Formats: sequence, structure tokens, C-alpha cells
Amino acid sequence: MKNSSKRKNLAIFALYMNTKKTFLTMVIAIFTILAEAQTDFAITTCEDTCKHIHGIDISHYQGKVFWEAVGQNGKMSYVYLKATEGGDHIDTMYEENIRLAHRYGLKVGSYHFFRPRTELAKQLENFKMQCRPGDQDLIPMIDVESTGGLPLEEFQDSLVQFLQMVSHAYHQRPLVYTGRNFYNKNMQHLIDEYPLMIAMYRDEEPELADGRDYIIWQYTAKGYIGGVNGYVDKSRFMGRHSMREIRFRHNF
Repeated sequence: MKNSSKRKNLAIFALYMNTKKTFLTMVIAIFTILAEAQTDFAITTCEDTCKHIHGIDISHYQGKVFWEAVGQNGKMSYVYLKATEGGDHIDTMYEENIRLAHRYGLKVGSYHFFRPRTELAKQLENFKMQCRPGDQDLIPMIDVESTGGLPLEEFQDSLVQFLQMVSHAYHQRPLVYTGRNFYNKNMQHLIDEYPLMIAMYRDEEPELADGRDYIIWQYTAKGYIGGVNGYVDKSRFMGRHSMREIRFRHNF
């Protein structure tokens, strides 16, 4: 009887310890989730808590987008779609995305991911084949995130020349997208005449080292919106800036 009672007590103790361990694991998991949610709360819910003009950018990474649902979101005023990258890459979802985004009432622009080492004329032709003026509501955007391993002066020369080529082709200066840190390291005082969209995923608004003004802040890469599976980049206009600054001019 003593051995039986001892085994029973050990079994009860083991069950208790397992239950306690499971409970502690659950508590830790819950607090981890709450901490992560708190960290990103001010960022990912900005469109629900402020009155700025908001938008998103979309590429093939988002997969199939249900544009009817996106179009029903009254907070989303604009969308930039990835069209091309480098000299020959075309985003596989671009044609479908631009057609359906227009169908459901969104103001649409197109962007090109810039590759500093790739022949500039080839990049421009690639972009022009997709970013047709008649399809655009917003000025073209050039996504600048890499020096391509070039020395700083060569990178800067390549970028400035390409922006000038795009400006000439579309008869208006493009919007330039880049991260705050990348701008501060590689682009200070370089493109003062071009409008900027700056990416920085923190609660505070970005500040550029040269004091440059920018018109749009991409404040999260982990936003959610009905109609898009998974994360989506979200942005908003700053201060006094408005949509008229990025409207595509069709009469020139």
C-alpha cells in the first residue's frame, strides 16, 4: 500500500508540474504577443487614429489582391504599384493590379526599382513600356534602396542622371522613395528638386540630416488592410502636403 500511495503521489506531483509549466508557457506567450502589439500599435493603426491622407504600395509579394475590398476602404486615398526593376524585370502582378485598382476607384501610380549598375537607358525603356502615361493618376516613383556597390560619387551620378531621364520622358519630376538612413548616408543635398517619400518604421516622424522636407512618410511595412493577405506597406502625407503634389500632369 505504501508503494502504491507513493506512486500515486508522484503521479499527482508530475501532473501538477506539467500543468504549471504549460500555464507559465501560455502566460509568457500572451505577454510576448501583447508586447509586440504595443510596440507596433501606434504605427500600424495610424490610419485609424489620425486624419492624414493615407496610401499603400503593392507588388507581386502581396500575391492576389482583392481590389474591391481595398477600394471600399475610405482611408486609402492612393496606391503605388511596382511596375519594373532594373533593365528587364517586370512585376508579374502589375497589369492585373493597375487594371483592377482603377476599376475600384483608387488613385494609382507606378514605381521602378532602381539598379545603379544597370544601363540607364535600358532601365528607362523597361519602365516606359509598363508605366504608360494614360494609365497614371500619380507621378512616377523611383525606388532607391541600394548603391549597387558603386563608390558614392558614381552612385550619385548614376541616380541623378536617371532621375533627369525620367523627368524628361514624363515631362514632370518623379517622386523618389528611399529610407531615412539610406538618404542620410548617400543622398544629402543631392536631389533637392525632387519630391520625397521617406521610409522609417518607428513611432516618431523621420528627420533628414540635411533638413530636407518630404511629402510622404512610409510608416510601416507590417500594416494590414482588407483585401490584402499578409503585410502591406502603408504611408501618409505629412503636414501641409496634399495629393495635388503627386498628381500626374497629362497636359503639358
